[in-house]
Amino acid sequence: MADAGRVIAGSAKGVRLAAPGPGTRPLADRVKQTLFAVLEPDLLGAAVLDLFAGSGAGGIEALSRGAGRAVFVERDAGAARVIADNLRRAGVADRGLVVRRDAVAWLADPAGAAAHGPFEVVLVDPPYADTDALAHALELVGPNLAPGGVVVAKHFWRDAPPARTGLLASVRERRFGETALTFYRRRDAPTQREEAGEE
Repeated sequence: MADAGRVIAGSAKGVRLAAPGPGTRPLADRVKQTLFAVLEPDLLGAAVLDLFAGSGAGGIEALSRGAGRAVFVERDAGAARVIADNLRRAGVADRGLVVRRDAVAWLADPAGAAAHGPFEVVLVDPPYADTDALAHALELVGPNLAPGGVVVAKHFWRDAPPARTGLLASVRERRFGETALTFYRRRDAPTQREEAGEE
């Protein structure tokens, strides 16, 4: 079984997670540390959506750090089983729901995201080569984002998603070698930090 690294903070700190296979791109510790330093103010009690979830490491890190619940959407059956196992390993299975479905189709289905949201934190991490999936997911996820919520897209640094898409507008980007994170907020619900001009 491939390795998806360890949970780096919170109630499950140090728990090693499995990855579905060698094709999975787990969040490197440096990326994870930066990501969750930015998300920390939004996490306590939050509803988290982990799209193209892979090993579930992102959503599980959020649950470990105090998120209230997380929905993991992953179309691959083997990966969905690994997520369920990782949730048990981390001791957060009671707050996680694994949905085996194509993420874009699930977002577009009224019985999908709309039935489980709204979400305060959304992680979007499709395969780097599938830029269409990233664009479609970002376009569809906005209506399911809670006021003041944040969407984070992980992508190849050269394939930056649009600065504005659907209801979302990018508010910052961070690059780590070939990996980049683009952070979005709803255009109709700026946060106090953004209103004050802070990053």
